[in-house]
Amino acid sequence: MPWNPQSYEVFADHRMRPAIDLLSRVVLDSPRRIVDLGCGSGNVTGLLAERWSRASIVALDSSAEMLAAAREKTGAEAIEWQLVELASWRPSAPFDLVFSNAALHWLTHHSTLFPRLADAVASGGVLAVQMPSNFAAPSHSLMHELALEPPYRAHLESVVRPAPVLDAQAYYRLLAPRFESIDIWSTEYLQVLRGDNPVADWTRATWLGGLLEALPEVMRAGFEDEYRVRVLDAYRKSLDGSTLYPFKRLFIVATAAGTRC
Repeated sequence: MPWNPQSYEVFADHRMRPAIDLLSRVVLDSPRRIVDLGCGSGNVTGLLAERWSRASIVALDSSAEMLAAAREKTGAEAIEWQLVELASWRPSAPFDLVFSNAALHWLTHHSTLFPRLADAVASGGVLAVQMPSNFAAPSHSLMHELALEPPYRAHLESVVRPAPVLDAQAYYRLLAPRFESIDIWSTEYLQVLRGDNPVADWTRATWLGGLLEALPEVMRAGFEDEYRVRVLDAYRKSLDGSTLYPFKRLFIVATAAGTRC
């Protein structure tokens, strides 16, 4: 789907916090080669470049719009920006750090994806991944329920897919044969949002946007209006005017055997 960097940045502070939490658990002194899978607008890539200023960093994304925003914000000199479909990415050489924040849940077939990513990690290197795991929450379940109602079902039934993120034990089983140590954990952030209907605004920049793109243009406004009514009822404002949006995320830091970078 087309990505809008400006819409995605509205909640940049909440979207950055998990990336910072993930980065804090990566124990590498001087990785030489780093890849950022699904770099988006480049905010996290900038953090990688700040922490490891001598590393060669490759930032990949499937959105030309996001990459353009990233180049403008971070600078193209120190980072190699590449327009790539992550599902088909095959590196020519391994990386000391394979890092991905809030991107891999857009891909399917994790049972084959994660072993392939493991093969991209050099000896002593790290695979560090953060993915949303909030697909059973009303913010997502309500839009999927609406998508399967008439008249939308005819257009969206093939687009709606089951929760893409596996449980933690599944990722451990996939990665354990390939790594010396694995740290997997979940965090639920209680996000305090502001605005008239901020949860709908949040999903509009991601999951909801994909469904709207799949609809005929004449049906998009009706779908979004109905979704906004339902989600506003599910996430009512607190007395101080804020909206509390619990959001669960899954983290993986897997370290390969060998001399640490």
